[in-house]
Parts: sequence; C-alpha cells; structure tokens
Amino acid sequence: MHMADALISPAVGAAMWAASAGFVAYSTKKTGDSGDERKTPLMGAVGAFVFAAQMINFTIPATGSSGHLVGSILLAALLGRHAAFLTIASILTVQALFFADGGLLALGCNIFNMGVIPCYIAYPLVYKRILGGNPTGKSICRAAVCASVIGLQLGALGVVAEVTLSAVTQLPTGIFLLLMQPIHLAIGIAEGFITAAVVMYVFSQRPEIIKAGGKTDFKNSYSLRPLFAAFIVTATVIAGGLSLFASSYPDGLEWSIMRAGGQEELETPAGGVYEALAQAQEKFAFFPDYAFAGAEETDGEPPAFSAAAAGVAGVALSFAAAFLLGKAARIGYRKKHGVGTVV
Repeated sequence: MHMADALISPAVGAAMWAASAGFVAYSTKKTGDSGDERKTPLMGAVGAFVFAAQMINFTIPATGSSGHLVGSILLAALLGRHAAFLTIASILTVQALFFADGGLLALGCNIFNMGVIPCYIAYPLVYKRILGGNPTGKSICRAAVCASVIGLQLGALGVVAEVTLSAVTQLPTGIFLLLMQPIHLAIGIAEGFITAAVVMYVFSQRPEIIKAGGKTDFKNSYSLRPLFAAFIVTATVIAGGLSLFASSYPDGLEWSIMRAGGQEELETPAGGVYEALAQAQEKFAFFPDYAFAGAEETDGEPPAFSAAAAGVAGVALSFAAAFLLGKAARIGYRKKHGVGTVV
C-alpha cells in the first residue's frame, strides 16, 4: 500500500506530513514517558523483522494480484501502540529514502495509512478489546485477524480519500474504491493469520509481553535476548533468501490502479516539488527496487546476490532506525531516573 508521489497533490502531501509528524511527536513523548527501557532493542529487532516480511509478496489466488504484511498490528501487540507507531514510521522512512519504495511527498500519507490507523484505531479499539485480559490461542487469532482486516480496510479507504482529494489522476473514485476494498480484505485476512502466528510464538516464549499489551518493564527479571535473537535471525534469513521467491504480481494498490486506470504506474507530474523530491530520493536510494543501484537485470529481475544483499542491508538500516528512534525517545527518562539499557 506504499503510495507513489504521482497519486498525491502537494497540498494533500503537506497536510498528511503535518498530521503524521504530529503523531510522531506524540508517540515519541509517550514512548519516552513509559520507562520501558528494554523495549528499545526489541523495537529494532521486530522492526527489522517487519521490514524483511514486507519484502515477501504473497499471491492472492484468482486475482493476478499480491499482498504483503504491513506489520503494524504485530508491532503494536509486541511493543504497545506508541513504540509500534515509531517503529513502523521508521521502517516506511527507510523504505522511501533508501529503496525508493513509496514517494517522499506521499510519505506522510503512507505513515498515516499504515501507522496511525492500525496503531491508534485498529489496535486499541479492535485487537485489545477482542484479546481481553487473559489471552488464549483462539483470542489471539481472532484479535489479530479482525484488527488486521479493519486496519487494512481503513488504510485502503484512506488511500482512496487522499487520491480523490488530490485530484491529480484520472482514477474514477467509485471504481477505485470498489477495487481497493475487496483486494485489501483478502490481504488483511492473510496478514491477520501471519500476525497471529508470530504473536502466538511470542506468547509461548514470553506470555508476560502479550498479557501486558507490549509492556516490558526493565525491572522484570526475564530476559528478552532469545526473542531478540529470533527476530534478527529470522529477518536476515527472509531478507537474504526467502524474499527472492516473492510473488511477481502487482500488489493490491498497483493492481487497483491498473484495473481502474489502465496503467500499473501513473506518470508523476513534471516540475516543482515533484521534481525536487524525485531528485532527492534518487540521491538517497542506494537500493532502488530492493537491489543495488545500477545492477544489471536479467529478464527484468536483478541478480539474486544484489537483491539478497540489499535486503540484508535493509534489515540493518531498519534495525538502526527503530533502535535509535527508541533511544532518542527515552533520553529524557534516562537522564531523570539514571536507568541503563538491559536486553
């Protein structure tokens, strides 16, 4: 659901940048106030896992489309909504800057649709209510699937609204909406089961985290090292190997654009802020389309080594971005209470 700049007007892009920046400031303060110092390295590890998981597009049967994990509900289940939002915002920023996945003008929209909506609407209003205070395998599965579906449905609706308000494309709103909602319903169901599987694994290892809604008080005696290692190793294996087998079908947004407008990719308006941001993105995007810049393609695909190395680099960048953002959020708390980081 990563939107390109071609879909968004500068006015809508600026407004969504402002809205998302406001949520970043709010979540940074709330994350810092929590005092959950050990959550910081876990933010990096789970963020790296979500980045890698997003590289695997799975085919939606009988549609000619594909989808991938968004990961915000998973992040919220493990980290709590505030730290989860900071983590997904850092992942989306890494993807836009270094992988040219999603436009810079549209970054505020992408953070809002894939971060604010799932973390601050679907998670507290759907996931937590269904999960209850005594989680079981069944309640985890129900909560994950329902929250993932609602989050993606609202996110897809947000995309349609932002495109319509921008009025820079010829996409017919009604048809675009009728295409976006069903395809993201299918993607949301798949995401829900993936999310449930990961949350149930964590529940089997550290039920305290799931029961506490992602809180990991540094005063508790249990270690997070096994979870940290599991997420880092899994992320590296996915990004460096399994991602090479991802579906080549267009994702839900690209599929909807192609069906509604007859083109998989729309032409970005020339000049002005579009050109300036495109040039800036080109300078930072060392791994465009998840391969090294300038890598020679064979049959439209980059060499496997280039794609695998770019994926592993993305895991490292995502870990660093989420970890450093978590550290920055807690600077004030650490100075006040003199608490060190314990994994």
